Amino acid sequence: MTPQTGPSPLLIACALGIEHLALRTGDRAGAGGPVTVLRTGMGPKAAERSVSRVLADPAFELAAVLATGFCAGLAPGMHPGDLVVAEETRDPRSTVACVATDRLVKELARAVPGRTVHTGPLTGSDHVVRGPERADLLATGAIAVDMESAATLLSAVRTGPRPVAAVRVVVDAPEHELVRIGTVRGGISAFRVLRSVLPAFFQWHRSLLLPRR
Repeated sequence: MTPQTGPSPLLIACALGIEHLALRTGDRAGAGGPVTVLRTGMGPKAAERSVSRVLADPAFELAAVLATGFCAGLAPGMHPGDLVVAEETRDPRSTVACVATDRLVKELARAVPGRTVHTGPLTGSDHVVRGPERADLLATGAIAVDMESAATLLSAVRTGPRPVAAVRVVVDAPEHELVRIGTVRGGISAFRVLRSVLPAFFQWHRSLLLPRR
């Protein structure tokens, strides 16, 4: 395989059309290298297939991978529009540690001032989590759940060593459970936040390119 030259790419993976729309219409200035926003489709299997296919391209050999989109908050006191920065992603197959989460928290606070940023484990599910199942997942130590992040990051690190991260926007929470994304105020709030996070992602990616001291 020919070694990659130039700035490393950033692959941003999301599942839903509404998430992809938010990211496509966000501020794209300030990227530290080539950026690809990939819509994987819903669910862990779709995420695994899509991410593995893209990362098989030699152009993405050194790509950083960031999973994003909406999630369900698990902890009391979370609200739609809050942000979750994963310290690790979990599913029944593995746990994947995220890279430079402190930098992501700092940049998100700058990009979306006034929004609460939660940090902790992000767990994966193969279905939409509702009701009492939230409490069961919270008891494992996870603070939020979604269907694609864990599969995305596991697929990424399986293809070779690379920086990975996951940032999710809370679209519903124990006290604010939604029926359909985008039809109520909470969904609209989460969409607006997701549109605003790209500059933070780019700064995180740029920080990975700096020499370590």
